[in-house]
Formats: sequence, C-alpha cells, structure tokens
Amino acid sequence: MLRIFWIAALSASSAWAARSADSLAKAGINGTTSSLSLPMQIALSMTLMVLLPAAVMSITPFLRITIVLHFLRQALGTQTTPSNQVLVGLALFLSMVIMQPVITDIYHNAWQPMDEGKISASQAFDNGAKPMKAFLSRFTREKDVKLFLEVTKDPAPRNVSDLGLDVLIPAYILSELKTGFQIGAMLFLPFLVIDLVVASVTLSIGMVQLPPQMLSAPFKILLFVLVDGWNLVVGSLLKSFS
Repeated sequence: MLRIFWIAALSASSAWAARSADSLAKAGINGTTSSLSLPMQIALSMTLMVLLPAAVMSITPFLRITIVLHFLRQALGTQTTPSNQVLVGLALFLSMVIMQPVITDIYHNAWQPMDEGKISASQAFDNGAKPMKAFLSRFTREKDVKLFLEVTKDPAPRNVSDLGLDVLIPAYILSELKTGFQIGAMLFLPFLVIDLVVASVTLSIGMVQLPPQMLSAPFKILLFVLVDGWNLVVGSLLKSFS
C-alpha cells in the first residue's frame, strides 16, 4: 500500500519532470534539435528529485495538517512534545488517507499506462493533472485564483479544468496557509483562557516570581486529555477535507 501511494503520488510530478527533461533534451539553443549529455541529464534528474518532495508536500493536505499540529503544540505549551518526527509522521499518514482516492486515480490513469508504454510522458501528465486539479480546486479560494491569474496575466477560464497548474498550485498553497492559520487560531482560544485565568490568580495572590506558564501547562494538558483532544483534532482535520 505504501509503495502504491508513493509511486502514484509522484506520478503527475514525475510525468511533468519527464516531459520537461524531454523538451530540454530535444530543444537546442537556436531551436535546432540536439540532445543533452549524460552528465547534464543526471544533474537535471537529481535537481528535480531534490525539489520533488517539497512540491508534493505542498499540493497535499500535508501542508494544512502540519500547520495545525504545530499550532496545537504551541497552544499546549509542551515545547518539543510531541516531537517534530511524530507530528510529521502523523501528518504524512493522514495525508495518505485523504489522498488515497486521488492517488489511485492518478496511478491507474497516468503512471501505470506510461510505465507499460501505452502513453507518452506528456499524455501521462495530462491524465494525472485532471484528478489533481479536481482535488486542488475544491480547497482553493476564488480570490487566490484571481490573484495569480492577474500575476500571470492568463485569460479568465471558463471552468476549473481550464486552469493551469501554474495558477492552481500556488493558489491552493495560499488558501491552505490561510485555512491552517484560521484553525490554529481557534485551537489557541480555549488554552488562552486558561492562561489568562492562571495569570490573574497568580498575580492576585502575589506570586509574581512564578511563571504563569508553569502552572497553566498541567491544566491545559489535563483539559486536552479529558476531552480526547487528539481524536477531536484529527477527526476535524479529516472531515475538513471530506
């Protein structure tokens, strides 16, 4: 299952990389046909592979989930607990659950036919872009799409399928950043109330030398455990993508 997910998750990006490399290999400086040398092809492939994980993580729910989990840890005041590895691992597997239908569609319609030699890399890119566009457009705000249409000076599309990934992907990232910060702000509110109450009590009894965060931390953790916070947060994140 993990192997299928990662192969399929990279299919659209791999197809794009293959098409770009193929175009660079065939297009000469003066428009004449030429081929890149083997070292240049290896350097280009390594560069794309380095950038590929960041690109993939930016166009999946991983972006929103990591932001929300980071805000949650800051709101609890536990500093490094859970660790970054745990939060990234949780975000990764939650992203797999959410993206499974999209990834399966991309794998069967783009990667598998290209791997079997039935379609070219360019056709695989087009086939893989359709379900990805459908997913991205569901969580992209119209205001953000308009912003990047103005920047790129592209004509207004008739429907979502006419939007290019060069517009849809940055618009999706911007929308997810805003959504993640909104959810994070809402998570902060109940813990902020506890901090204010504890700070007021400590000041009223003259305990000015004892940091209020030291006293409020156990109460915040206790509240989070009593309401089954992890289940609520993870469940809300999953439902926000359904």
